Amino acid sequence: MRRVVRQSKFRHVFGQAVKNDQCYDDIRVSRVTWDSAFCAVNPKFVAIIIEASGGGAFLVLPLHKTGRIDKSYPTVCGHTGPVLDIDWCPHNDQVIASGSEDCTVMVWQIPENGLVTSMSEPVVVLEGHSKRVGIITWHPTARNVLLSAGCDNQIIIWNVGTGEAMITLEDMHPDVIYNVCWNRNGSLICTACKDKSIRVIDPRKETIVAEKEKAHEGARPMRAIFLSDGNVLTTGFSRMSERQLALWNTQNMEEPMTVNEMDTSNGVLLPFYDPDTNVVYLCGKGDSSIRYFEITDEAPYVHFLNTFASKEPQRGMGYMPKRGLDVNKCEIARFFKLHERKCEPIVMTVPRKSDLFQDDLYPDTAGPDPALEAEEWFEGKNGDPILISLKNGYVPGKNREFKVVKKNILDNKVTKNTENSSPANKSASPTPSIKSEAKLDEILKEIKSLKDLVSSQERRIITLEEQMSKLAL
Repeated sequence: MRRVVRQSKFRHVFGQAVKNDQCYDDIRVSRVTWDSAFCAVNPKFVAIIIEASGGGAFLVLPLHKTGRIDKSYPTVCGHTGPVLDIDWCPHNDQVIASGSEDCTVMVWQIPENGLVTSMSEPVVVLEGHSKRVGIITWHPTARNVLLSAGCDNQIIIWNVGTGEAMITLEDMHPDVIYNVCWNRNGSLICTACKDKSIRVIDPRKETIVAEKEKAHEGARPMRAIFLSDGNVLTTGFSRMSERQLALWNTQNMEEPMTVNEMDTSNGVLLPFYDPDTNVVYLCGKGDSSIRYFEITDEAPYVHFLNTFASKEPQRGMGYMPKRGLDVNKCEIARFFKLHERKCEPIVMTVPRKSDLFQDDLYPDTAGPDPALEAEEWFEGKNGDPILISLKNGYVPGKNREFKVVKKNILDNKVTKNTENSSPANKSASPTPSIKSEAKLDEILKEIKSLKDLVSSQERRIITLEEQMSKLAL
């Protein structure tokens, strides 16, 4: 007998928007008509592309800086045209790359505690595209390797360390490229193009490994992403303008493994994939919902889990890497939903009764260390992501500390109560002290940056006063 309901630990995943005071308010989100996510997140910062007069800019906010964002809050504003895409470096939480209508790619180094003054000087400017640059994505395992794709239908792979364009893929795409995605170890890329083709490309050999024409019949934009098993998942539109989700085996792209038809909305579906849990989240631009599916090895391969629905439509969406999640609350994904004037975090949780660390929800995940240097990758080496355990981020509840009793409680029953309480006190105390130390470090860093700011302003005032006195003379 086949089970009526398929068993899955993600069947009851539910989404929840955070309270108002934990949102980022009063942000003028960019109005550019480009189908990128407009938001990039990592465990330290959230970056949001905003409206800017006379050029392009984006905000970089420390995650804890919630509430109303002042209009004079410093921005990253070096581009002369609107910013179209941003992406945080997976190997350095303070490095972010941006692509713009001004045909350049810029790489920025954000100070540890966030911006104190607006930043207009990038660490490196990468020039090579002849039209606007709409897609930016870092290599998943090699340090300093960055891919950019522009409306000149070219893909350029850069060595950011030297600022050189190492690989240029020119004649593979006859039309606008909608998106580019690396596979798990960064040896291949897959692309979705306006000519309705999905291509799997080996960028170092500059060859097309697999191609499927008319992957989706509809004329509206498609998206293609790699899954951890090497298959490709695509979102697009049917001839009747129904939104579709399809799964392809790169060894045989004749027919899709499965096609799911969803609805007739016209927003482009942005897929966000979690390789650890094999759950894919679809966020439609202009939708007010996030659908999520689990992908398995057996037919029908793609299983609908649930929908998170809200009232407001989303302008864009940021997706937190796994190492930035709260493992104590069984959080398996966190999205940063952009409204017209604010950014609202949405937390996806698996309900669990136990307070223990949930090994099955958090297998080892890709850590911040690169597996290769840029030069090694360009020479032809591949490296799988270096995995880390998320167990260190788990803080046990205070009541669990009773387990660390050294003496046998049953030895002397008279003093049982006192013995029971004292080890608990002793063992429960390190957790808050570690927390308070971290907090103290944070405060000290903040004080230091404020001192630096004050001294720089003092110097500025002195020079201004000197100039004024010269003028007076």
